[in-house]
Amino acid sequence: MVASRVRIQHGTFDIAQEIAELQANDPRVGAVCTFLGTVRDRNAPGQAHAGSVQSLELEHYPGMTEKSIESMVDQAHQRFDILGARVVHRVGVLAPTDPVVLVVVTSAHRGESFQACEFLMDYLKTQAPFWKKEQTPQGAQWVDARVSDDAALARWGITARNV
Repeated sequence: MVASRVRIQHGTFDIAQEIAELQANDPRVGAVCTFLGTVRDRNAPGQAHAGSVQSLELEHYPGMTEKSIESMVDQAHQRFDILGARVVHRVGVLAPTDPVVLVVVTSAHRGESFQACEFLMDYLKTQAPFWKKEQTPQGAQWVDARVSDDAALARWGITARNV
């Protein structure tokens, strides 16, 4: 049974299990690159509103989101010499420090894995159809796309639609 390349889920994930399933005893794999994104308080200590993010709620359109991310994975395979890629993204209400996204990429050589992993994250940050809402002591607010995320995607030759 081939495991899914893309999963959207409410519960957490096991990084070691995800890597093992993607690698699946493939002797061609010489590199595994992972990215783990966690929920953070963007107003961390040292900033004006330290500790203000109480939770982050992520919403998506089931089916559409998976299809969009599958297309991203296809593009990563076309651009880089990789053997496999997996994206696991959580939705629902999450607390600061909770894991929210995992990207795992396998290849024969580390450079391809690093690049593909970074490409997928840049793409996820700007193009994946997720909506994020922060809960703070002042109430809930939607999180806007950042210009820096669009710039990161542009270096891959992709014009962001979120400007």
